[in-house]
Amino acid sequence: MTTVTPGTEFVPPIPVDDEPEAPRSTTTSPTASGTRVQVAPSSASRVRRLWRGQEFDPAWVRPSLLALLFSTGVLYLWGLSASGWANAFYSAAAQAGSEDWTAFLFGSSDAANLITVDKPPASLWVMGLSVKLFGLSSWSILVPQALMGVATVGLLYLAVRRWSTATAGLIAGVVLALTPVATLMFRFNNPDALLVLLLVAAAYTTIRATEKASLRWLVATGVLVGFAFLTKSLQAFLPLPAFALVYLLAAPTTFGRRIRDLLVAGAAMIVAGGWWVALVELWPADSRPYIGGSQTNSAWELIMGYNGLGRITGDEVGSVTGGGGGNAGSMWGETGWDRLFTSSYGGQIAWLIPAAIVLAAAVLVLRGRAHRTDTTRAAVILWTGWLAITGAVISFASGIIHEYYTVALAPAIGALVGIGVVELWRRRESFAARLTLALTIVGSSVWAAVLLARTPDWFPALRYAVLALGTASALVILLLDRIGRRAAIAAVGAGLVAVLLAPAAYSVQTAGTAHTGSLPTAGPAV
Repeated sequence: MTTVTPGTEFVPPIPVDDEPEAPRSTTTSPTASGTRVQVAPSSASRVRRLWRGQEFDPAWVRPSLLALLFSTGVLYLWGLSASGWANAFYSAAAQAGSEDWTAFLFGSSDAANLITVDKPPASLWVMGLSVKLFGLSSWSILVPQALMGVATVGLLYLAVRRWSTATAGLIAGVVLALTPVATLMFRFNNPDALLVLLLVAAAYTTIRATEKASLRWLVATGVLVGFAFLTKSLQAFLPLPAFALVYLLAAPTTFGRRIRDLLVAGAAMIVAGGWWVALVELWPADSRPYIGGSQTNSAWELIMGYNGLGRITGDEVGSVTGGGGGNAGSMWGETGWDRLFTSSYGGQIAWLIPAAIVLAAAVLVLRGRAHRTDTTRAAVILWTGWLAITGAVISFASGIIHEYYTVALAPAIGALVGIGVVELWRRRESFAARLTLALTIVGSSVWAAVLLARTPDWFPALRYAVLALGTASALVILLLDRIGRRAAIAAVGAGLVAVLLAPAAYSVQTAGTAHTGSLPTAGPAV
């Protein structure tokens, strides 16, 4: 375990297992005086670097990442135009924004600026610029969403591998890419694609900030969360406590400076997210569009009421009133801890939630006595906090709630699965680690079969394939200490395939189905 001398700044290494680390080198050339100067890399060396990646990475890492990003792009772009205008409500606003800068600024539903959409306009800015550049078409509206999906997978890889390994980052990226609701929303023009991209970027900057107690990176987190707020209001703040907690617990500096840095980053977030609200509130109401979804023509009321606390309490126009208790029913379904596992939500997101919880708990137990600045434990705290807070709000919200909101859980699930699998693999000599990994794979396979059974007429053989492969791999994993390295890798790989087969099949079905309207869902009908 790395030790830190009190009063010094700790720079955490990139922990790797079976992925040897080497120092980064700089290309230099001697001069006549004997000194060495840096030489700009040639085009050929840039291409080799792009393909080869970091010098300390195994040769397979960068090609695997490029293959993941390419495959994600194919999945998210395949037959994209079949969905037409997708959510025509937002497509019309994107068209209006491409024709009139006032409509662009406020997120108007029409170029005449009569009324805005019922969300802040950040996601419309992306689509509006695309339409302005490439003309109005389903491709110009939907391709940016798909590209944001590819970028999110890449950023999650970078965030996870920074405090774990490239293997963990790749697993996290694959889990995210193949989550059915992620496939749905990165092929659709609701604000969720940009929201998830910005929040994953904020997680990455939080990790960079925590490594060296960097105020610059922490301010970047505040700015990113601020723009996420301009994408989907208060939902952007759900992972924020996890970001702040990780910096507060693990940044290698004094407690007072950690508090100061968080306050500065909070101020940056307020500026980045609040300027548009202030602009709308200060702009004469008779010379701007009416704020759609509000009752008083107020952006603040929209954000805090209809799109904010009202979603949780149910006290909003268009939703139930009086809130909902632990199992209270409403037109948006029953609330409670099991909401994410029900028939309407389960196939969207729940495939690996149990695995993520078990693996997170295992890592926290294994790293429980590590130094305060331990990055592996900090990573698990970050992603577990994201998953727990966002999952709890969605589970117990009594107001307007839709299944596709769960896309915000996908990055945290992927990260926890990737980190957890790698940490247990590192301790494969321990029977407890092997048993935990084996039971996680078997349990996930059984749970996948349960979810698949909710669509009994759709690909019924898949249930049995998942169960068979998951059980067989789990049995071999119990013997990891007795078999060769290649066989051990194959066993763990087969287990990952087993737990990803079902969500991958749902994702492919989702990509092959046109989705329109305002309430899309992933996978076959349940």
